Amino acid sequence: MNLALSKLLMGRNWVAPAVSNLKVKSSDLILFTTQLSIMLESGVVLSEALEAISEQEHSGIFKAVIGDIAERIKNGDSFSVALANYPRIFNTMFISMVKASEASGKMPEMLEVLGGYLNAEAETRKQIKAAMIYPFIMLLMATAATGSLMFFVLPRFSKIYQARGAALPKLTQILVNFSGMLGDLRIMVSAAFSIGVLYFLLQMWRQTVSGQKIIDWFKVHCPIIGTMFIDTVMTRGMRIMATMINTGVSLLEALEVVQSSCDNYYFRTLWLSTDAKIRDGYQFSDSILLSPHHTLVASPIIQMLRAGEKSGQIGQVCDKVSIFYQKKLQNSIRIVTSLIEPLMIVIMGFVIGTIAIALLLPVFRISSIMAH
Repeated sequence: MNLALSKLLMGRNWVAPAVSNLKVKSSDLILFTTQLSIMLESGVVLSEALEAISEQEHSGIFKAVIGDIAERIKNGDSFSVALANYPRIFNTMFISMVKASEASGKMPEMLEVLGGYLNAEAETRKQIKAAMIYPFIMLLMATAATGSLMFFVLPRFSKIYQARGAALPKLTQILVNFSGMLGDLRIMVSAAFSIGVLYFLLQMWRQTVSGQKIIDWFKVHCPIIGTMFIDTVMTRGMRIMATMINTGVSLLEALEVVQSSCDNYYFRTLWLSTDAKIRDGYQFSDSILLSPHHTLVASPIIQMLRAGEKSGQIGQVCDKVSIFYQKKLQNSIRIVTSLIEPLMIVIMGFVIGTIAIALLLPVFRISSIMAH
C-alpha cells in the first residue's frame, strides 16, 4: 500500500486501484464542492479549476485523486465518468447530480446545492455522534470502576480468607471466580476467538435476506431508537429528492438515488415499489400509499406530497418535509439523550452496588475471621 501511495503521489497519470476504495473526510469533500462551484461560477474551466484545487489540497490522497480527475477530463472523459472511478469518495447521489448538471448546463448551481446538502448531512451526523458521547464516557467510567474493584480489591480479601482457612461469602466468591476467569489468558483467548467466530457468522447471516429483514425490522420497530432511525432515513431521503428535483433531475432518477443511498430492507422495498408504481402511471403520493411498508411515511407527509403534486412544487415540498424530519430527528436525539442518562446511572448503580456489597460482606466478617 505504501508503494502504491508513493506512485500515486509522484504522478497524476497513475492511480492505484486501492485508492479508489479509500474515503476522505466529509469536511474535505464539502470544501472541494464549494470551491469548485465558486470557481466555475467565476468562469474558470473545469480542468483548470480542479488543478488549482488540487494544488491547494493538503490531504495527499485527495490531492492526487483530484489531480487524476483533472487529467481524465483533459483526456476526454466527462466529469461524472471521472468521478465514478472513486465510488467511496463520490457516492451515487453526487455522481448523478453532476451528470444531470452536465446535461442541463447548470453545474455551478448544482454544486452549490450539493455542497449545502453535504453540509446538512455532516451536521446531522455530528448531532448523532454528540448524543452518543455521554453514554460512551459513562460506560468507560463504569468499566474502569468495576475493573479496579474486581482486580485490585477483591483478590486481597480472597488472600486473607484463604490464609485463615475460611470461606468467602457466596456473592464475593462468585465475583472472585469471575475476576480469575478474566485474568486467565487461555480463557480470554478462547473467549476472544469464540466472539470473533460469532461475529463472522453474524456478518454472514446479515448478508442473507432473512438476516437483513430481522435486523432492519428491529432498527425500525425498536422503541425510541426506531423513531430516531426512521427520522434519519426520511431526512436523508427527502433531502436528496428536494436537492435533485429542484436542480432539474426527474423524480424517477431521484428515487433511484434514494434507493441506492438506503441500506434498510423495508425502506428500500418501499422506494423500489414506489418507483414501479410511478412508472405504471400513479402519482408519487398514491404510489407510496400502494407500496408495502407505506406506514413508514406518516400520513400528514403523504398529504403534503399530494399537495405538492397538485401545485407542481414537489421539490419545494420535499425540502419542507426534509426540514420537518430534521427537526423531528433533533427532538428524537434529545429524548434518547435524556433517557440514556438515568438508564446509565441505574446500570452503573446496579453493577457497582453489587460489587460494593460483595466487598462489604467479607468486611463485616473479617474481625471474626482474624480472631480465629
